[in-house]
Amino acid sequence: MVKRGRGRVLPPEWRQPDDMTQAGQSRGTGVIFALVAIALILAIAFFYLTRESEVKESRAITEAAESDDSAARLVGDAAHEAVRDVRRQN
Repeated sequence: MVKRGRGRVLPPEWRQPDDMTQAGQSRGTGVIFALVAIALILAIAFFYLTRESEVKESRAITEAAESDDSAARLVGDAAHEAVRDVRRQN
């Protein structure tokens, strides 16, 4: 009989040969590697796709802010010209 864990003893029929244990471990390692590789590929794809949409959104926001800024400048310029006209008339 073989001791396993906290003093438990496994009967001989439950004992696995070492080559079967190693084959099972190497198969498990390959599966884990494959899952990690797939997760990494999906993460990169998700990052790339969301980054593209963020770039488009930021461009739209920037253009909107620039149009508001140019409108405010036009109003400011008109106000300055109005003040100059008033001062010239006085």
